[in-house]
Amino acid sequence: MNRSADRVATVRAFNRLYTGVIGVLDEGPADAEYSLSEARVIFELAQQDPTQVTDLRKRLDLDAGYASRLLARLEGRGLLTRERSEEDARRQVIRLTENGQRAFAVLDERSVGRIGSLLGRFGEDEQERLLGAMGTITSLVGERAPDPTLVLRPPRPGDFGWVVHRHGALYSREYGWDERFEALVARVVADYVDNRGEPRQAGWIAELDGERVGSIFCMPAEDGKTAKLRMLLLEPAARGRGVGKRLVTECVEFARASGYAAMELWTVSLLDAARAVYEKAGFRLASEETIPGFGYELTGQTWRLEL
Repeated sequence: MNRSADRVATVRAFNRLYTGVIGVLDEGPADAEYSLSEARVIFELAQQDPTQVTDLRKRLDLDAGYASRLLARLEGRGLLTRERSEEDARRQVIRLTENGQRAFAVLDERSVGRIGSLLGRFGEDEQERLLGAMGTITSLVGERAPDPTLVLRPPRPGDFGWVVHRHGALYSREYGWDERFEALVARVVADYVDNRGEPRQAGWIAELDGERVGSIFCMPAEDGKTAKLRMLLLEPAARGRGVGKRLVTECVEFARASGYAAMELWTVSLLDAARAVYEKAGFRLASEETIPGFGYELTGQTWRLEL
């Protein structure tokens, strides 16, 4: 079976698994007195009440005729009202009645209970993994925010292992580098942690909407006058969003404020995107040499910026 077929099979297997627990995860419990579609309408109206029928149809992807019949049933049960919009008489506005609000409260309580029971099957670490996986799926296949919030923060316990892991995984997948590169990153991370408290070194973890997507570190060179830019990392999801530029700018400004005379970094010639970021920040190629690399021959480069 080829890679494409393997991936399709994996998605289909997940679909079957998810279908098995959909009654637990969906806000509309299967044994409620409302159909799944009716429960979805009640939940949507509870989040945005009142709302226009056209907006509701878009959010729930409902056919016009089906939506009309569905709303008529809920209106007949005294759960919602429909009226003409004061701004545009061609549009209908719907809102939950008091009975509808009470129905939502019952459905919400049941949903919270079922989801709590599902999460209760797992320990704290497993719950974090499950919720993280859900967040990843949502961010990839859901509607993306046009301007996700970028935060640069100091590294915390757990971030250092993530930096090593993501360097190893990404460079292996994208460039075929072997475990020697991951070992190199691990040694640099260990040096940074061993010198914690050193006022002239610092690190930053980049987050987009709370998800780690990048890193960079400023560390002193042996001469004490030169700063080293180390371990710039960008996840694929962060590329093209200006995250690399922000990280490099933050690192350079810290080095300048810390009194370093210059800043240097080491990279390889095939990393075109990273090199472009360095050049825009003012770095200039100082030297290069052929090295054995991490599985095959590479051209190592040292770039320097006078501060």
